[in-house]
Amino acid sequence: SFFDIEECRDKSSPYDFMLPSESQFADYVGGLGVSNDTHVVVYDGDEVGTFYAPRAWWMFRAFGHKEVSVLNGGFKNWVKEGHPVTAEVTQPTPAVFKARLNRALVKTFDEMVQNVSSLKFQVVDSRPEGRFRGTELDQGLESGHIPGAVNIPFHSFLSETGHEKSIEEIQEIFREKKVDLSKPLTATCRKGVTACQIALAAFLCGKRDVAVYDGSWSEWFHRAPPHYKVSEVKRSK
Repeated sequence: SFFDIEECRDKSSPYDFMLPSESQFADYVGGLGVSNDTHVVVYDGDEVGTFYAPRAWWMFRAFGHKEVSVLNGGFKNWVKEGHPVTAEVTQPTPAVFKARLNRALVKTFDEMVQNVSSLKFQVVDSRPEGRFRGTELDQGLESGHIPGAVNIPFHSFLSETGHEKSIEEIQEIFREKKVDLSKPLTATCRKGVTACQIALAAFLCGKRDVAVYDGSWSEWFHRAPPHYKVSEVKRSK
């Protein structure tokens, strides 16, 4: 079944990929044939191996679905390893899915603002270093980062083949950045997509409660006061 993150989102929001309502998510995945008893395996066709799949994985978990996995290496490695593929479109039998949002896995703009001073949780930003530092545009948007955030570009967790690195390697990456997996952690990025790679990497290490700042930089840039946007480049406004 094709899970379209362009469709399964809050289309009334000015930001790109905000979570839909519980009923919207339930109707959407129910239409894909997913019930609360279905074990869902998510993959995508991105050349890096895995790009969008962790977003769908996190969405299922955010809406209370525990039986969800990401195909390690994605579609490109499935093909490379010689597994069967088809061009036939699946017509799933609609199912009933009941969604309940786990708010512990989602951070709002207000919670992120409060955390700048309270430091109740760590913040990891998964964007490329240049966008984090503010030295390159972020898809046409001035870039920079949230005060106190740590930068771990999402591809750091992927091997050259596009598979997830070993748990030991992932743990070492977090250690090098002084991110303590025993303490609260929130992931952010540009649109709330690659941030989910941080959540997945931590999940593989046994940390299952990483929250994602759904609005991420696209919301933060437009709503946060200027002194809450850290950049190495002088801003035009």
